Amino acid sequence: MSAAVDLASWALIAAGSAFAVIGALGLLRMPDFFTRVHAASVTDTLGAALLLAGMMLQAGLSLVAVKLAIIGVLVFFTSPTATHALVKAALERGVAPLLAKPEEESSKR
Repeated sequence: MSAAVDLASWALIAAGSAFAVIGALGLLRMPDFFTRVHAASVTDTLGAALLLAGMMLQAGLSLVAVKLAIIGVLVFFTSPTATHALVKAALERGVAPLLAKPEEESSKR
């Protein structure tokens, strides 16, 4: 494998790892449920995509790369869908965003 492919692969893996760590910090630092879910969903989806892209470069043109691509498509569709379902369930239960005004809360119910 060439040095350029190795360098690109490790850059993608490092960037994906950084996004995953930033998402974890967002879960700890954000004030309410909705901002925590947003921080986790956006950064984890991008982090997983970058990690998978880096691993696909390491795998080369093989069956492993195809499997990683299938995992990437699965994560691409299921992660935002699961996040949307969590937020809809929280809204149905009456959880309001931290900065919501009282009249906005009553109009949503």
